[in-house]
Amino acid sequence: MANTETAILAVTGLKKKNNMSDDVAAVKKLVQKHGELKSEIAKVIIGQENVIDQILLSIFSGGHALLIGVPGLAKTLMVNTISKALGLDFKRIQFTPDLMPSDILGSEILDESRHFKFIKGPVFSNIILADEINRTPPKTQAALLEAMQERAVTVAGQHYKLDLPYFVLATQNPIEQEGTYPLPEAQLDRFMFAIELKYPSFQEEVDVVKQTTNDETVTINPLFSAQEILDFQHLIRRIPVADNVIEYAVSLVSKTRPSGEYATNLVNNYVDWGAGPRASQNLILAAKAHAAIHGKFSPDKEDVQAVAVGILRHRIIKNYKAEAEGITIEQIIEDLF
Repeated sequence: MANTETAILAVTGLKKKNNMSDDVAAVKKLVQKHGELKSEIAKVIIGQENVIDQILLSIFSGGHALLIGVPGLAKTLMVNTISKALGLDFKRIQFTPDLMPSDILGSEILDESRHFKFIKGPVFSNIILADEINRTPPKTQAALLEAMQERAVTVAGQHYKLDLPYFVLATQNPIEQEGTYPLPEAQLDRFMFAIELKYPSFQEEVDVVKQTTNDETVTINPLFSAQEILDFQHLIRRIPVADNVIEYAVSLVSKTRPSGEYATNLVNNYVDWGAGPRASQNLILAAKAHAAIHGKFSPDKEDVQAVAVGILRHRIIKNYKAEAEGITIEQIIEDLF
């Protein structure tokens, strides 16, 4: 253990703390629990490992995720399965054009004794699936995004804190765009990850059909407590990061800003707006989590690169020239490396 601590301190250049041994043991425990969690989820969800990895990274980092994919790819089942394996409460909100803020936050009613009583809405849960968030008007979108940011809601002048841990997974349908209210860039920036959900491979789809057309019931065992997840979230934040890794993350984000000092040619030609400082913060937090679940005690540049696409995808706005020439966001991000 002493050798491990010395190695960490040598890499990061930080002073030794009294709880270093405890944190090293906690990282090892996180690796073990993460492996068990992936095995438990695999009982129900076939494939989609990259999607699940990014969702779990977001949860352990204390962030939220935006899932972009066509209907019928088991988004609800995936989030429900993850919430059961984590031992957390789960609620799904179907966003529609007539949904009001009170429908998700809750409202006050007059009870039998003629006193106002607050009835909590579905936003009061540990994990929220905000299905088709771009189907609802901006006022309702803003109510959910406020809850995401503040971990609290205000109704009729009263402040109500949400239960922790709190995680929102919002979905957008990329096909049916009529009658939608796209999230503004400032609100998209509140999501830590934007995760692209793709069709399963041929063999994965065969396995899905076999598993979902029989009469067998799969039991998901809860592996975490809410407090344990909060402890791991604090652990992620305590993980030390070398200055050169932080500088690398900031340089990646700086390169996404057209006409800036560090902008690449691809960015100058095909990007209207680049990522802001929140992207740099999320890159480091996600890199810490990525390093921890792989048994590393400090992230390196490879960890930053591993999470960069999901962190930057929704924060880079292409111009019309990029659309006309078929330049993808992924190509622009890969060019940053």
